[in-house]
Amino acid sequence: MMNVSGCTQCFHVILGFYFQVRLQVQNVDRPLYRGTYHCFQSIIRQESALGLYKGLGSPLMGLTFINAIVFGVQGNAMRKLGQDTPLNQFLAGASAGTIQCVICCPMELAKTRMQMQGTGEKKSKRKLYKNSLDCLVRIYRKEGLRGINRGMVTTLLRETPGFGVYFLPEDSYMIPKLLFAGGMSGIASWLSTYPVDVIKSRLQADGVGGVNRYNGILDCVRQSVQKEGLRVFTRGLTSTLLRAFPVNATTFATVTLFLMYMREERECPIKDSEPPTVPLQSLQPQSQPGSM
Repeated sequence: MMNVSGCTQCFHVILGFYFQVRLQVQNVDRPLYRGTYHCFQSIIRQESALGLYKGLGSPLMGLTFINAIVFGVQGNAMRKLGQDTPLNQFLAGASAGTIQCVICCPMELAKTRMQMQGTGEKKSKRKLYKNSLDCLVRIYRKEGLRGINRGMVTTLLRETPGFGVYFLPEDSYMIPKLLFAGGMSGIASWLSTYPVDVIKSRLQADGVGGVNRYNGILDCVRQSVQKEGLRVFTRGLTSTLLRAFPVNATTFATVTLFLMYMREERECPIKDSEPPTVPLQSLQPQSQPGSM
C-alpha cells in the first residue's frame, strides 16, 4: 500500500512540483515564465514532454520510505501519547514530519538540481548529472554531508508544522469525508509552510552553474525580499495548491482505509475463534409432555 501512496505522490512532478521549483527560483530580472500554465507550455516546447520528468528518480527512490516513516511514526506517537486529542494529533504528525526529513531533504535536493539542469534546452549541452543518484554522489564528493543536507533547516521548518497540520483532521470512515479531509489538510499544510519552502528551494538550487548567491537562510530571505518584495513568498503557490488537494486526498484516504482493513483482519480471527456460549439450562434433559 505504501508503494501505491509513493507512486501517487510521484505525480507531484507532473501536477505541479516541477513548475513550483522553476517558478520559485527563476531570476526576477529575466523571468522565463509568467505563471504555471506558461511554465508548462515552455517546458513542453523547449525541452519536450520528457522535460516534465526531470528529477523523477529521486521521488521514486524516497517516497515509499517517507510514507512508511511518516505513518509509522505518527501511529506509534499517538499510541505513546494515549489520548486522541487535536494537540496530540498535531504533536504526532510533527514528530513524523521531523524524522522523515532525513530522507526528504537529500531527495528534494537531488530533485531540484535535476529539474534546474538544462533549463530551456531540448538537449542539455553540458549535462552535469546523469541521474538523481549520480547527483547526490557528486554533491557528496564535493561538499560532504553538509552539501547533501543543504536546506535541512528550512526543510525542518516546513515539514514539522506542515505534517502537524496534515494530521489534525479526525479519521472519518466515510470515503468522501476522508478524501476531503486529506485534500484540505494538504492545502492547509502548504499554506502554513509555503514561504519556508520558497527559501528552501532557492538554497538547494543555489550553486547550480557554479555560482553561489546566498550565505545562508537569513541572507537568502534578505536578498529575496529586497529584490522582489513579499510577493516572492507566493511564487509557484498556484501550481502547488492545484496538486496539493488531489494528491493528499488520495494518499490520506488510501492509508487510512488500509490501516482500518488491517486492524479488522487482526481482530476478526480472535472474535470468530471464540466458541459460542451455551446456557447450562439447555444441557439439562427436558421432561416430555405427560411424563411424571
